[in-house]
Amino acid sequence: MAVWGPIAAATLFVLIVIIGAWRQIRERHQEDAFTKQATKITVNVVSAQRDRKAKELILPGTFQAFQETTIYPRANGYVKSWKVDIGDNVTKGQLLAEIETPEVDQQLAQAKANFDIAKVTADRWRDLVAKKVVAAQENDEKQKAFEAARANYEQLQKTQGFKQIVAPFGGKVSARHVDVGALVTAGSGAAGTPLFGIVQSDPLRVYVYAPQENASSIHEGLFAKIILQELPGQQFEGTVMRTAGALDPQSRTMQVEVNVPNHENKLYAGMFGQVKFNLPNENAAIVVPANAFLFRTEGAQVATIADGNRIHWQKIKVGRDFGTQLEVLEGLTESTKVVMNPTDDLREGVQVEVKPFEKSKSEGDGAQSAGQ
Repeated sequence: MAVWGPIAAATLFVLIVIIGAWRQIRERHQEDAFTKQATKITVNVVSAQRDRKAKELILPGTFQAFQETTIYPRANGYVKSWKVDIGDNVTKGQLLAEIETPEVDQQLAQAKANFDIAKVTADRWRDLVAKKVVAAQENDEKQKAFEAARANYEQLQKTQGFKQIVAPFGGKVSARHVDVGALVTAGSGAAGTPLFGIVQSDPLRVYVYAPQENASSIHEGLFAKIILQELPGQQFEGTVMRTAGALDPQSRTMQVEVNVPNHENKLYAGMFGQVKFNLPNENAAIVVPANAFLFRTEGAQVATIADGNRIHWQKIKVGRDFGTQLEVLEGLTESTKVVMNPTDDLREGVQVEVKPFEKSKSEGDGAQSAGQ
């Protein structure tokens, strides 16, 4: 029992020493953590972004009617009357003029007589062949003759129907080439006599030719603005309806059709204007605030945030100066966090506390005006 007393005392002494040392270590760790927290650097950061401001492209364009045609007669004859004149609005199917066709009328009367005779003959021979009085071959010939007479009669009936000239679509009469009593000839082009010209100018088509470098950015549905020198201060809205989808090998341009509403009839087919596109620049360079980089001995650099919120000095190649922003040609990728107002005190690899940079109203206005 006498031996266990000193052992217990020694054990108790060791435990007291261990507990004291543990307390000192814990207090030292707490002091280090407090010191580290107190000395941690806080930095404001922004994300490097591409300058996606739309690129303005202005191209010359020519207005054309949405639909335009010259109406020719389908039958020979004389103009009996005309119902519309230049500048009149017409609807689809509206009567434009009437033509007298005496030759067609005579041909139709003769065809009607031939048709009636062929029909009676065909009916009679059909009865005779049923009674086996005549040969089947002779009956077939009479039936075919009847069908030919009927086809000729129906064709002339349709031709006589062309005595009335009607509008193929709604629009405006742009020309009247004939007057009452004029002899007209069926046909088109040089072979026929033109009667009327009709245009549909709401909407209008505007054709432009986009250069090769911009062709890929122009697509169906893209909005455009149309500007005319004769109407200063006015802009007309348009929409790209279709593109050629290929470049002209001679001019290296692509044809683009823009449709423009013309409800107020302020625009006319044949006009010349300018078409303005705002094209997205998908390959735009990255921009950072001008106060986010330093010129060091190694050249232009920015302080970026690496893994673990540690500083990494990145060398960059600077392009254009936009005032409050600089174009970065090489060295940065999009969305990289960049430190605002860095100093040389920021050592490589030092851990920092990251805080998003908040623009003041004046800085935001300045940056916007610089980008414009």
